[in-house]
Amino acid sequence: MLKKASDTPSIPFAFVKDALDCLVRQGYDTAQVLKEAGLVRNEDELGPVTAEQYGALWLAIARVTDDEFFGLSARPMRQGSFTLLCHAVLHSQSLGQALRRALRFLRIVLDEPYGELRIEGGKVHIILIKNRSPYPAFAYRTFLLLLLGLACWLVGRRIPLQCIDFSCSIPEGRPDYLEFFGVPVNFNKSRCALSFDAIYLDLPVIRSDIALKPFLRDVPANLLVRYRHDTGWVTKLRTYLKQSPPTDWMDFEAIAERLGVSPATLRRRLREEGQSYASLKDEIRSGIAQTLLGRNELSVAAIAVQLGFTEASAFHRAFRKWTGKSPGAYRRDLLHVRVIDSS
Repeated sequence: MLKKASDTPSIPFAFVKDALDCLVRQGYDTAQVLKEAGLVRNEDELGPVTAEQYGALWLAIARVTDDEFFGLSARPMRQGSFTLLCHAVLHSQSLGQALRRALRFLRIVLDEPYGELRIEGGKVHIILIKNRSPYPAFAYRTFLLLLLGLACWLVGRRIPLQCIDFSCSIPEGRPDYLEFFGVPVNFNKSRCALSFDAIYLDLPVIRSDIALKPFLRDVPANLLVRYRHDTGWVTKLRTYLKQSPPTDWMDFEAIAERLGVSPATLRRRLREEGQSYASLKDEIRSGIAQTLLGRNELSVAAIAVQLGFTEASAFHRAFRKWTGKSPGAYRRDLLHVRVIDSS
């Protein structure tokens, strides 16, 4: 039986069947993959599954087929491709830049379907293009989940969609396809497109190398629950830290008292969510440092002072740990990338 927790978002089993049908078309044993994903199949009790269960199935299929895109694209999306995609867009300056880089990356990896970003009348349209045989709705859904889930994580918030158009027919008996993004989904349109307000393209990318590891640990399950990546005490603590400059941050005991819990309780709850006070401080400092280096207005020494480092050398060591580069090298590389992107 495929069980789900009553208090967690669920995925209709029809989407599990979509994934299994992809395996059947490629000649794989679905029972073995279900077993590897930790799911016991009972034909009489196929109810909804949790995002974690569906994510485990997605990973199991990728391991068996060496394809993170279910065999739906012109080329297989080899294992590790999504991780490389994250690294490719992580240091983008804005959501718009990140989306354009992501779309270029996916076109190289998948060949097609591929996406193009267009701005029309104050709206962003991410248009999915095909030049070969028609793709099923499941292929378009998978593409948009990967792209939009990553985009929302990069900017730390949901991107409110306005509508989604599919250029294919709605799968027979599948009303769930009308609901999975929480906005109107229109079928049999002239083009496949996802649309939202263009003002969101200017949102800054707030994530860092430090935040990437826990994000990847929960992929793809965290792409399936309407992009809810940060919850509970991690969110509370991150919000609190962002309200004041690093030079004014309290020590752990004082901040636990401010949040109304004991230090031991806060430490345990952060650990349960895969974070620590030190890692959160590093994540935020790293993000601030990269933003200030990108603006090219302050010296490296001045940035070190703003981040609360008593010595510039300590900032150099920390920044190299965060990004693998010195602050000066990071600034030079960033300026070089801007020249390339503008060309």
